[in-house]
Amino acid sequence: MKDRYLSTIEAAKVMGISRVAVLKQIKTGRLAAERVGRNYIVDRNDLAGIFRHITPGDKRRVSSAVKRVVKDYGPALKRLGKE
Repeated sequence: MKDRYLSTIEAAKVMGISRVAVLKQIKTGRLAAERVGRNYIVDRNDLAGIFRHITPGDKRRVSSAVKRVVKDYGPALKRLGKE
């Protein structure tokens, strides 16, 4: 049962966002969570629903945007990566 739930920090790592962003999603109702004392725990199964909303069209738009940014700002991104 312990493996079924994640802390907000663990959920943030899985989702690739900050802990504060996870808490905002919980407060707005976009992410279901249970309160345990002063903390929240997130059911691992509830995280899967977040990723299901991305359609193939959304994936194509994101991919296109990433390619455009890399093309336009590639040298700057490389310099930022070295810092």
